[in-house]
Amino acid sequence: MNVPPARLIDFHSHWGTERGWKGSPYETAEDREALRGYFKWDMGFVDDEEQALRFRRANVRAMLDFAFTHTMDAGALRDQHDYAFDYARRHPDVVLGNWIGIDPTQPAHVREFERCLSEGTGLVGLTVHSFTPAGTPDQPEWETCLNLCVEANRPVLVHVGMSATGAGTRGGMGITLEGCHPRYVDRVAAGHPDLNVIAARVAWPWQSEMIAVALHKANVWMELHGWSPRYFPDELKREIGKRLRKKVFFGADYPMLAHERLVEEWRDEGYSPDVLDDVFAGNAETFLASIGVR
Repeated sequence: MNVPPARLIDFHSHWGTERGWKGSPYETAEDREALRGYFKWDMGFVDDEEQALRFRRANVRAMLDFAFTHTMDAGALRDQHDYAFDYARRHPDVVLGNWIGIDPTQPAHVREFERCLSEGTGLVGLTVHSFTPAGTPDQPEWETCLNLCVEANRPVLVHVGMSATGAGTRGGMGITLEGCHPRYVDRVAAGHPDLNVIAARVAWPWQSEMIAVALHKANVWMELHGWSPRYFPDELKREIGKRLRKKVFFGADYPMLAHERLVEEWRDEGYSPDVLDDVFAGNAETFLASIGVR
């Protein structure tokens, strides 16, 4: 029987509701088939209450990411965020907070991010995808938002490594993987020493570089959503129990990957109970306490 951990904090998942995928690029049958082939998920949605029930069964509190809101106009963006904040108010036991994705080249989007920081429910952080119009997070268009995160003592999530978005499609939806190199985490963390930077995903094929950045910069952490632990690069597997032990957060990528499955696969890797406790919740709890979040 799959027994959930006593505490599980998921630093990155998506929405399992249809509303949560508003603005998604997966609108054609071809693109949906590519997503199904990559994750073995058919984009079958659940309602709000069923999603909360699934999180409770897994004993998880999750940071949720819409992922595609940077393409929306400001009004639709606000509506989507209000939906997320209302959901977090109704289900505080399973929702830790929300990653906010915007297009910082649009002043109205930046103002909306400011509103989220001041009015949002739970932890609010900035998520950066290099495929937004502003490009990689070291570009000047992101500077205002990064400084807002510093002022609010809130983290920024920077995606690294192989992207599932566009995977298996012709041209990869126009996304180039170079923008997901860990060098951009390094540059942002170096230029903003008071900013907490979380590298999202396994950084393959640049895992060595990501490990070096995390070890070099005290303001850099890693969360490993979107991958089964059995497929982690050997170097990453080794360092999780050693030099990276206090730097790694659990991340799932629900609904593509179920929390229960990932917990069991983490356990199957042979890590000690103390290491698993750090990954599943301990490291996240220490980090959250450092920024004043319970």
